[in-house]
Amino acid sequence: MVETKTAAPLNPRLAAVPPNSQVWLTEACARARAAGLTLVDLGVGDPREPTPPFIRQALLDHVPTVSQYPSSFGSDELRRAVVAYLKRVFDVSLDPDREVLVSAGSKEAIFHAPLALLDAGSDRRGVIYPDPGYPIYEAGTRLAGGELLPVRLDESNGFLLEPWNLPADVVRRARLLWINYPHNPTGANADRAYLDRVVRWAAEHDIVLCADECYVELAGAGRATSVLEIAKTNVLVFHSLSKRSGMTGYRSGFVAGDPALIAVYRRLRPLAGTGSPDFVQKAAVAAWSDDIHVAERRRIFEAKRALFRAFFDEAGLAATGDGALYLWVKVPGDGQADAYAERLVGGGVIVAPGTFFGAGAGYVRVALCPTLEECQAALAAWRRTL
Repeated sequence: MVETKTAAPLNPRLAAVPPNSQVWLTEACARARAAGLTLVDLGVGDPREPTPPFIRQALLDHVPTVSQYPSSFGSDELRRAVVAYLKRVFDVSLDPDREVLVSAGSKEAIFHAPLALLDAGSDRRGVIYPDPGYPIYEAGTRLAGGELLPVRLDESNGFLLEPWNLPADVVRRARLLWINYPHNPTGANADRAYLDRVVRWAAEHDIVLCADECYVELAGAGRATSVLEIAKTNVLVFHSLSKRSGMTGYRSGFVAGDPALIAVYRRLRPLAGTGSPDFVQKAAVAAWSDDIHVAERRRIFEAKRALFRAFFDEAGLAATGDGALYLWVKVPGDGQADAYAERLVGGGVIVAPGTFFGAGAGYVRVALCPTLEECQAALAAWRRTL
């Protein structure tokens, strides 16, 4: 008798989530390396500058003999360090117990936002989010049973999400609004006047404003405005040490803002997991307590941005992006970004097709993450493919 295998049950909401783009990048790298190519990866947003030594030492100094569960909410010391950071850098005063929650990086906190804040059975379960944008806004909404309300971003207005232009019926169904400046993937920045208007609009329509501020200190040569400088009520901001301090593998960030919304997160957090290990939290305390290393990282990223911009001007490639770690490059010719990216892989360079981020057809994203020397090698290889 022939045995048949039954397919594993799959949550239909999970089935609807597009595959993670990093899978394609990993497979493309593997194929090229198997063919004997040396690759420079401009696709994944994972900077290769070393984590500062004082942060690494803080971690090593606190690896315990006996490992125990960390707090789900972050240590008191770390929450106080976050509050001190927000005061020092943004002149914002928060309560470390009621208005800050530590997370294992920002990705999990962003993913869990709809799960914590949406009623999947309500008529107001819509989530407004930028398109193109960080794919986790869509994934978190789908898995929480929310309604997807993507807003197409356009170069003509600097890739700003302008919710006041949305139809009244869309606004009526919305419960959350995501903004992300400096923006992934386009590198666009937003000024304070824009943020002021978004904050007022969200409050007027009783829509929770979620600001992904992971790149707020990487806005070109300086920092961008935090939404917390404008308002705290009806607002949540999401921060991370990944790009700011070169700690992508440490998994440390925080959510801050409206204490009523933070209280909802605190109910979810122990169910979804625990905080980062205590020794990682010690490293995070060191990182949030220092700004000098951030200025140095900004300088390095801007040197790489200048290098690529000069090359794109020389090659006649249109590129935008003055913030975050990214340049958003218009594909020449027929605009087939996937084919263009595959061609670059064959030349030894990995970039991310814009469609990985939603409505990014005709573009590729360049992540300024390899070292300066590796970026120079990537440009040499790119020239050879033109």
